[in-house]
Amino acid sequence: MGRADERRARQHRGGRRAAPKRSTGSASTGPESGAETGAGTAGGTATATLTPGRAAGRAATRAKSGKGGNGGKEGKSFMRRLFTWKKILGAFFGFILLGMGAFVVLYLMIAVPAAGNDAAKLQSNIYKYSDGTVLARTGTVNREIVDLADVPKDVQRTFVAAENKSFYKDSGVDLKGTTRGLINTLSGKGKQGGSTITQQYVKNYYLDQNQTVTRKLKELVISLKVDREKSKDFILAGYINTNYYGRDSYGIQAAAQAYYRVDAKKLTVEQGAYLAALLQAPSQYDWAVASDDGKRRVTARWNYVLDNMVKERWLDQATRSAMKFPVPKPPKGAPGLEGQTGYLVGAAKSELARQLVKKGTADDAEDAKAQVDAGGWTITLNIDRKKQVALEEAVKSQLTSKLDAKKRKVDGNVQAGAVSVDPKTGRVLAIYGGTDYFDHYISNATRRDYQPASTFKPIILAAAMEKSARTQDGDLINPDTVYDGTSGRQVVSDGEKVGFGPPNEDDQDYGDVTVQTAMNKSINSVFAQMGVDVGMSEVMRIADELGLDTKGLQAVPAQTLGTMGASPMEMAGVYATLDNHGRKVTPAVVKSAEHKDRTVEFDSPLGEQVVTREAADTVTSVLTGVVNDGTARLSVAQAKNRKGQQVAGKTGTSDENKSAWFTGYTPGLVTSVGLFGEDTKANKQVSLKGATGLIPVGGGRINGGGYPAKIWATYTFGAMGKVTKFDLDATQGAGVKPTASPTPSPTPSVTPSVTPSVTPSVTPSVTPSVTPSVTPSVTPSVTPSVTPSLTPTASAPTPSGGAGDISPEPADPGGGQ
Repeated sequence: MGRADERRARQHRGGRRAAPKRSTGSASTGPESGAETGAGTAGGTATATLTPGRAAGRAATRAKSGKGGNGGKEGKSFMRRLFTWKKILGAFFGFILLGMGAFVVLYLMIAVPAAGNDAAKLQSNIYKYSDGTVLARTGTVNREIVDLADVPKDVQRTFVAAENKSFYKDSGVDLKGTTRGLINTLSGKGKQGGSTITQQYVKNYYLDQNQTVTRKLKELVISLKVDREKSKDFILAGYINTNYYGRDSYGIQAAAQAYYRVDAKKLTVEQGAYLAALLQAPSQYDWAVASDDGKRRVTARWNYVLDNMVKERWLDQATRSAMKFPVPKPPKGAPGLEGQTGYLVGAAKSELARQLVKKGTADDAEDAKAQVDAGGWTITLNIDRKKQVALEEAVKSQLTSKLDAKKRKVDGNVQAGAVSVDPKTGRVLAIYGGTDYFDHYISNATRRDYQPASTFKPIILAAAMEKSARTQDGDLINPDTVYDGTSGRQVVSDGEKVGFGPPNEDDQDYGDVTVQTAMNKSINSVFAQMGVDVGMSEVMRIADELGLDTKGLQAVPAQTLGTMGASPMEMAGVYATLDNHGRKVTPAVVKSAEHKDRTVEFDSPLGEQVVTREAADTVTSVLTGVVNDGTARLSVAQAKNRKGQQVAGKTGTSDENKSAWFTGYTPGLVTSVGLFGEDTKANKQVSLKGATGLIPVGGGRINGGGYPAKIWATYTFGAMGKVTKFDLDATQGAGVKPTASPTPSPTPSVTPSVTPSVTPSVTPSVTPSVTPSVTPSVTPSVTPSVTPSLTPTASAPTPSGGAGDISPEPADPGGGQ
């Protein structure tokens, strides 16, 4: 029998074909291992068999691990058949082809509009007083188209360097930037930069500012077609002639006049670079109104533009290095907005723009402003016509009629701003933004670049009352708490000096005084220590809650002097909240705003309780003492038309006398008045000293208790109706002290110390405030709890800061210095 026959015979005897050779790894263990046998064959093939138990065990193990059985193999096989590389690549290329096909369809369907629609969309805005009377109608577009040939070549290149360095080489679109913009639009992230000059021109001239997928796709298609059909010079000319540059200026010619008082053809490269940088954020980068951060940003972008020109070899490095930043001219108001009208319209536009952003109908401030400027709005303001006229007349009679810039240079630097608010509703009833919007574009009512000085002190007291704070000795802080009023006294925290000891006005020492007296006389050293006692972080928190913007400010003791910036609008809101018993008041200029397509809903000016009623009312009670017995006594308390009206308020005079304030209130009206020293030509803050020819021994200082308080009193007492009194939930402070019976002097022991120290320094005009005939109004300030402040050492200097009281301008010892 041959070998083949012998092999077949063996296979037949075994009952099956020989199994292929298998490696079993290591020796088996367990009770079933002996059942496994191996038989050698002539061919060297090993055969292994498993007992039924062993086979079942392995099957169970494979089932548990999910690796065995036909089900696992079938699942893997199905997934592999479903997601093959061929199918994935096919789907990807199919998607690309589908997108390309859709784009081809869009390209064929979307045509370049026959004419731009920007001018057609611009309409008039109508602004009304609260009674419906028309205040102003705006809508004339300040634009003059110029040929590109009339713009210097280097100035043209500044715009290319700023926005699109590849402009002369690209096809008119930035696919990466456009794709990013589409994704952000779909995901709700809003605006995205990266558009070419061509795309921006198409958006400005042919389309609108809406951030939608449809608009972006149209922009892409039209940009490609425009780039093919038009020259680069045509596109660049359209770009610089359609953009908005701020200051109500559309196009480079209007911008050149608005910022530099020249025609576009006379612009320098430095000036062109500024205008090109400005396009990124016109309202934030306008040098005249920009914050410090805004000025840093626009300067950095100006440098970026010029550096790009050097990289593109459009500008020599030596020439570039010699260039200096071209500070723009002060802005001028648009025709038709003279007087206070422009300030009122500007405030309304700003408030509407903020609301559009807040409601999500605008991406940012620039987008919102563009929507408002596009027109079609009827905007009704909360401004009361009669009170508006009364405020303007008060400023004129008490201040501007006394200024003569021809005789005194400093008089030309005096700027006044004021805001009047109804504390019960939050409505802004009157605004004074400056002598004339046409002459002074910046509104002094809303500017926040000057220090509020000692008008910040009530916020410190409010924080102390709200927190139930204690002094370093553990005494609860209230109006009767005694502090050391020594000028320059070092502030202490937990027994350690903090390295801050502010002087009082004229470096006057007061000795031991109550908080009430410290507020009346605006003593810096007392409130610096009180701020640390409360905790400066808490003080800044309460300031923010009351209405001041404290973001980014350090919570340091120096803030007790009111060194941050604030506007009359903000200060009116802070004091209105105090007047409203601690419930937040946000001044509201706009009553309603209706567009031809929609109506904008405004939030209520009245918010939540930000400090307790007791804390707010106690501060109000204390502030009545500032009026009756303190720095506002002569201008407010003794005003002829007061008629017994109860008043609370605070004066303030900043460091170097660059600003002077009086913010005061009655139960139904809050008004903040600020005077600011500004050299408009040099664009810097300057001192108010010597204005109106005031030259007393104090050096001609303009104090909060002078012109600001006089303006306040003339306006308020003339505008109010019936006499009202505060409804206070407080047990301390000048406003709730019982009136003592009229006597020549409080007590025999006090009379000798008061008489010799006050009499010699008081002029006849001041005498009535300390004569026996008016003793009842003075009596509360010399009660036994205040006795330390009336000792000979504390009263030897004049009570209100040096010799200031001998002039018609009362001094304010608070200063914020």
